[in-house]
Amino acid sequence: MKLQTAAAERLQGLPPVLGRRTRLLVLGSFPGVASLQAQQYYAHPRNQFWPLLGAIWGLELAARPYAQRLAAVRERGLGLWDVYASCRREGSLDQAIEDPELNDLASLRRRAPALQCVAHNGGESARTRKLVAALGYTVLQLPSTSPANASWSFERKLAAWRAAFEQAGLIEPAAPPSLSTLNAAPTP
Repeated sequence: MKLQTAAAERLQGLPPVLGRRTRLLVLGSFPGVASLQAQQYYAHPRNQFWPLLGAIWGLELAARPYAQRLAAVRERGLGLWDVYASCRREGSLDQAIEDPELNDLASLRRRAPALQCVAHNGGESARTRKLVAALGYTVLQLPSTSPANASWSFERKLAAWRAAFEQAGLIEPAAPPSLSTLNAAPTP
């Protein structure tokens, strides 16, 4: 983290999207400018979060109104939050976060009693993985859905995110090919 500058105003994050049925929590770092302006998680049009969830669940989430996206998330046992409640930052990059204040992660047991697994969306969020693990949760680190993470293709991110959702029991594991499929001779 950089040293605090007087120029950056203190920014407040978004409230958690959690419920009694939340089994997997995706923890980001802190909302970007587009998300803060819209007061919506993952609002930047090039962020791949909503398209990834849509591909995992077979839904057109990105095209739905935000309230419907959140309803789909809650119905499927997924929660959303960020590790930082507030910080100073100019722009949207995690590297520009200064003077961060952690969210009350210890309150997760009360807020989401069925929670078993926390998946960090990117490296900045994962800096708190030891703290989250000490709370008794399975901790996963996922590739960032941010447009700044261009080194991972959508397909590669999708495979990692799908595996996390399978591990947390939010989706059924993909069935391996059967022996009859593998041994089937091609038809002329």
